[in-house]
Amino acid sequence: MTEQNPVLDAPAIELRSDIRVELVDHAASDAGVVRAARVSTIGEDAHLEGKGEGYSAGLINYLMKSRHGSPFEHNYMTFLITAPIFTVRHLMRHRTWSFNEESARYRELRPVFYVPDSERLLRQEGKPGHYQYIRGTDEDHEQILSSAHAVYSKAYEEYTTMLESGIAREIARMVLPVATYSSVYATCNSRGLMHFLSLRTNRPDATYPSHPQREIELVAEQMEEAWKALMPITHAAFDTYGRVSP
Repeated sequence: MTEQNPVLDAPAIELRSDIRVELVDHAASDAGVVRAARVSTIGEDAHLEGKGEGYSAGLINYLMKSRHGSPFEHNYMTFLITAPIFTVRHLMRHRTWSFNEESARYRELRPVFYVPDSERLLRQEGKPGHYQYIRGTDEDHEQILSSAHAVYSKAYEEYTTMLESGIAREIARMVLPVATYSSVYATCNSRGLMHFLSLRTNRPDATYPSHPQREIELVAEQMEEAWKALMPITHAAFDTYGRVSP
């Protein structure tokens, strides 16, 4: 989670840099993977499977290595994400997940907007498909803060003006930027999460290294930590076999 920027000198809006992920519900374990796999060979007794950790690790590693993916689907994790809208849209491209998002049709959105913190790489070099991101200067960061503050303040002013004049929320929201914070429940199983992590984390040791936008990577990193605690054997196998979803 990144540091939070102070509110700038405009009481109407808040600028933040943090992206929050909380595991709010789950039914996920390595034992569940083993039981789902074993039903193919021992049938209804699979739910009684009680072999030791060594056996579980061997079977889960075999499943991961051999790309037998379905046993990793018999679990779920529900996360609550608070992030800018453009990051939520990256998340929603993963269509095997289930989502419910805060709706600007039904509630007035708060004046909270995203800005990158001082650690965010700000400059882009290279051609499409071969980008490299490098650090910006202090002046670059100040320019972003100044421009963002001016645009967000004006956008929210126009948004509230329309609401106060009776314009419907679903119309008034169109002037708000995609940097507006939103909240979303996102539910997946471990197979879907592994696919998400393979694309939304930057790991040079992966079989297929990916280069996600940093904001969605912050979401992925927090999800991965929560999942690792729930299913450590499965997570270790995912790492061992190149971070490729089975």
